[in-house]
Amino acid sequence: QVQLVESGGGLVQAGGSLRVSCLASRRTFSTYSLGWFRQAPGKEREFVAAISWGNYRAEYADSVKGRFTISRDNAKNTVYLQKNSLKPEDTAVYYCAATTAFMSRTSYDYWGQGTQVTVSS
Repeated sequence: QVQLVESGGGLVQAGGSLRVSCLASRRTFSTYSLGWFRQAPGKEREFVAAISWGNYRAEYADSVKGRFTISRDNAKNTVYLQKNSLKPEDTAVYYCAATTAFMSRTSYDYWGQGTQVTVSS
């Protein structure tokens, strides 16, 4: 079992930056791939970014590529999502997730509760 707790959400103006973090409970954190997803009001949850275990390969949704960066610190059991050049359409609840698969955009075993990010125009 892995417990995930997101933090760092908040209100930011368009064009600004924000970093959200996700702390995992499990000491075998380094063997999990981590993902970030988001869900805007009235919309389905969508993939944002993922980072693998091992070689730290990263993947991004086209909508955030070049603006968002996913990273991880295994010593701190934490995965980060740095968001730059934020747009109002980035407003959503952001969730982190963990999987034992090497890399995935869809299949995750554990989920956090989410953190709200609001981008004002």
